Amino acid sequence: MSVITHNSEVLMHFSIKLEDGSVAESTQSMGKPAKFRMGDGSLTDNFERCLLGLAQGEKNQFVLEPEDAFGMPNPDNIHHVDLTRFGSDAPAEVGAIIAFSGPDGQDIPGVITAVVGDSVTVDFNHPLAGQRVTFDVEVVGIEG
Repeated sequence: MSVITHNSEVLMHFSIKLEDGSVAESTQSMGKPAKFRMGDGSLTDNFERCLLGLAQGEKNQFVLEPEDAFGMPNPDNIHHVDLTRFGSDAPAEVGAIIAFSGPDGQDIPGVITAVVGDSVTVDFNHPLAGQRVTFDVEVVGIEG
């Protein structure tokens, strides 16, 4: 029987639930399992550690503290952006998620948390930062 190792390609269903029981993300709701290679950066090291040794067909549940899941909110990830950087295609509205270009050219999502005068406060922390989460997994397939 194959089990997940550091080099496995894994096909799995998963859901990430918050402490109130609400589902933050789920492959079941999309009707399609996720496929990734261990170590490819799709999951954090702590999520991957939960998967090591699981067998095909196995289901498991893990509760991860914030520092083991998406980390704690970092005040350095909150930025003030000039209102003139926003337009009709991406208006500065509280609660909106806007993609900004990072230093490496990749898009970084930020949540607008305040608009005061010409200053827009944007939080680039992961939306689940600071949250304890329950990670439910069902291993559908393993290669390698």
